[in-house]
Amino acid sequence: MMEAQLTYRQYAWKQFKKNKPALVSFYVFLILVLVALLSPFLANNKPLYMKYQGESFYPVFATLFNESVTEKIVNQETGDTIKFRYKDIDWRREDLEKVVWPIVAYSPGFQDKFNRDYAHPNLKQRFMSQKGEIVDLDNKLRHYLGTDKLGRDIASGLIHGTRISLLVGLVSMGIAVFIGLLLGAAAGLYGDHSIRLTRGQFWFGWIGMFLGYFYGFYVRAQNITQAFEESVIMGSFKVLFGVLIWVFIVFVFSQLGKLLSFGSFLRKKVNLPLDSYVNRLIEILNSLPILILIISISSIVSGGNLWLLMIIIGITGWTGIARLIRAEMLRVKNLEYIQAATVLGFPSWRIIIKHAIPNGLAPIFVAFAFGVASAILTESALSFLGIGVPADIVTWGSLLSLGRAEFEAWWLVIYPGLAIFITITVFNLLGEGLRDALDPKYRK
Repeated sequence: MMEAQLTYRQYAWKQFKKNKPALVSFYVFLILVLVALLSPFLANNKPLYMKYQGESFYPVFATLFNESVTEKIVNQETGDTIKFRYKDIDWRREDLEKVVWPIVAYSPGFQDKFNRDYAHPNLKQRFMSQKGEIVDLDNKLRHYLGTDKLGRDIASGLIHGTRISLLVGLVSMGIAVFIGLLLGAAAGLYGDHSIRLTRGQFWFGWIGMFLGYFYGFYVRAQNITQAFEESVIMGSFKVLFGVLIWVFIVFVFSQLGKLLSFGSFLRKKVNLPLDSYVNRLIEILNSLPILILIISISSIVSGGNLWLLMIIIGITGWTGIARLIRAEMLRVKNLEYIQAATVLGFPSWRIIIKHAIPNGLAPIFVAFAFGVASAILTESALSFLGIGVPADIVTWGSLLSLGRAEFEAWWLVIYPGLAIFITITVFNLLGEGLRDALDPKYRK
């Protein structure tokens, strides 16, 4: 009786908790999310709080959105106003009356010139005091996981790299899931024979597709490229505008074909083989070497672009999800409740969104988890090769790449590699746990 009173979500959560590895992975995932969100407060070369020349400051909060913030201090003795920028001062060497440092007192790009050339995590690390003496570094300011050749802190790179890895994985797979659900559900439910058009609509629609591509993208190709070089947001808006132009032209030509369907030949109804079109598109995308495609597109945008990389991974990674949801829709559409909804005259969009897709999502969660892991691996591989991501952004892959120059600096390989391994394992176990909780075939 108690189990019958549970809602679907409560029952799914109860089933999920029975899978202990998945439950542990869920909590590890939450920790990773917190680390990603709080990375500026966990690893920063500026104090969280400091009292400097009698005044209190909060440097990390002040520079959260703008590194070039300028502060003013009034000298109590002379009355002179002193201006300074947080990023221009090494606060470790300043005489601070009070100070609260982050857990790691270094930003990922900060270069400690006294601990260059691969400072070992467990050996002595050096520092120049205010008197100009070289002394041992205080424990609160140590490089806990060592440094690279330039003196950049590895622990800080790992913390800030968590945000990049999760962002790439979740955003790119969010794009892939959206495209895959849309095309896969349409292909599975409508098939090749559900949508019927006149021959005039069919052929004029094809003409509209080519003209829409020509005016939406081909003519505007240089404009779109320049927009992406300025910013990914501007480039995305240009692409979205191109899609709207394409859709509008296809719609206009389809309606024009309907109006001009004179004679029995043009008025004859033909099937729109939507399922075949989607399957052919999947085969074409699967035949493309994605890594080479990403490298080629990245070469167009100078300096690399993180958001463009996520978009590319997303629009090339939806095929597996589309196949899964298509297979689920082929199964679901023959069930009685879908047929009943169709007989009752419910609109197609309502049947798809409220009835069909929610009952076919179980395999999508597994695919999403594996997809996030795959996206993180792709980003790490590209960063390891030095492409795709801007050089000033520290990622786990770029940290791994540093280990190639010095084989004895084991911390450059072990810690980033361990971070990648843990994250991928977490998403894989999460996917399996969701599958066990949502799919009746796997419920315990």
